[in-house]
Amino acid sequence: MSQWMKYYFYVKNFAVVAQDEEGQGLAEYGLIIALVAVVAIAGVTAFGGDISTFLTGLGGKFKF
Repeated sequence: MSQWMKYYFYVKNFAVVAQDEEGQGLAEYGLIIALVAVVAIAGVTAFGGDISTFLTGLGGKFKF
């Protein structure tokens, strides 16, 4: 297949994908997941010591 044919099919398929709105929903979910990850990282960074102390105390109450 020639380079021009590959380019033609690439451009033609890109136009079809660009009109498809299902990818937009997937991108929005990706942004939401990224936002949740940033908030989780910020929370662990801010409260990491307190969380560690709490979990250590909680683990000390369980004797196996």
